Amino acid sequence: MVSIKVDTSKSIKPIKPMHAVGQPPFGGGFMKFDFSHMEHLKNANIPYSRLHDVGGAFGGNRFVDIPNIFRDFDADENDPASYDFAFTDALIAAMYSYNLKPIFRLGVTIENQAHIKALRINPPKDYGKWARICEHIIRHYNEGWADGYAYGIEYWEIWNEPENGHTPETNQMWTGTAEEFYKLYDVTAKHLKACFGDSIKVGGYGACGMYGLYYHPEKYGLDFPAREPDERYEKDTYRVEFFLGFVKYIREQGSPIDFFSWHSYSDVEKTLGMDFFIRKTLKENGYGELETHLNEWNNAHKNELHGTAYASAAVAAMMLAMQDASTHMLCYYDTRLQASAYGGFFAPLTYEPVSTYYSFAAFGRLYALGTQVETVIEKDGGEFYAVAATDGKRNALMICNRTGEAQELSIEGVDLSEARYYVLDGKRLLSMAFGAEKLCDNTVMLIEW
Repeated sequence: MVSIKVDTSKSIKPIKPMHAVGQPPFGGGFMKFDFSHMEHLKNANIPYSRLHDVGGAFGGNRFVDIPNIFRDFDADENDPASYDFAFTDALIAAMYSYNLKPIFRLGVTIENQAHIKALRINPPKDYGKWARICEHIIRHYNEGWADGYAYGIEYWEIWNEPENGHTPETNQMWTGTAEEFYKLYDVTAKHLKACFGDSIKVGGYGACGMYGLYYHPEKYGLDFPAREPDERYEKDTYRVEFFLGFVKYIREQGSPIDFFSWHSYSDVEKTLGMDFFIRKTLKENGYGELETHLNEWNNAHKNELHGTAYASAAVAAMMLAMQDASTHMLCYYDTRLQASAYGGFFAPLTYEPVSTYYSFAAFGRLYALGTQVETVIEKDGGEFYAVAATDGKRNALMICNRTGEAQELSIEGVDLSEARYYVLDGKRLLSMAFGAEKLCDNTVMLIEW
């Protein structure tokens, strides 16, 4: 039995963009790109998409990545002729036509074959020039430079997962040392903030999941059973130490930072532990109010889970839980059209939305209302989540049962006599239902009144 008490008169905070995404959906048709599937993101009120790994297969040579835009590093970075904006222009124009704002990652696509040869993930040979190249990309999209635009793109992320591997041979994102990356961040952030001030937000670094916390949880203030050292021990503990070193470095150097970004492919409980540790560390170092973005996450990234009730409930649980955590934004990885264990929104070949998409559409209804209101859950145990929202006239409650069994429901404090009920369970895709007396396992419900 689960009791949910809702008080729409008690505002808590804004509904955060917990349903933002990565890799917006598009494909290459005959003679043109097809961006029309972004309409689904618009219909779900999804506000942002992070632009990482959109360079193309195996790094690609078209979109977003610095080497795709500035193809010859020895060229003059002040000359518009040195830049190739064509493909990225088309992508970003399409995004804005669907009310989808980009989070622009300044860096490169992951090189999963770096163990054979690293092509673009080496430290730039001139950090200052690399920062000036980034400057001109921002000027193109925000200030009209080089026949550009005035989009006012807010978020600019420096690199991605520089601590992906604990040795240059195992790292698919950065062949340099930790100290070399810290310096690249410092040089670039200082230059960009000197150029643009508060008109943009600069941050990074897309930290890998800090799974190393769970080998020594007591050391980091976490109440978890310790994980036995295994083949991932060195890599995972390196990532935690990399983060601690980064925070220490930017504090000592006075490096500007407007947001810190991080990743998790773990379950809700462990991701909440990472959120706690990151906020605690930032606060201890004077960054207590810093925005944090969990801008890569997926807790159902297995082929056999694609389009299942398990997947839609898993992502709903993460969004609802993180609404009550300290992270300011989530970007699900990802919404690509191509078949992938990580691309959870669309069916292969038909490109029709599957159940996971509808969890985001449900949360988008909360986001459109704007304000979270008090919701108190009384339950016997297990994973059960609920968030309610209002705009002062209309209200909605999103609930998710992952307790392992069906739950009898009691919803108190609000008049639901004329409410509309929608159920999501893998087969029913936010389909109309009659009442909310019971919620099966791995089921999401949206109630609007």
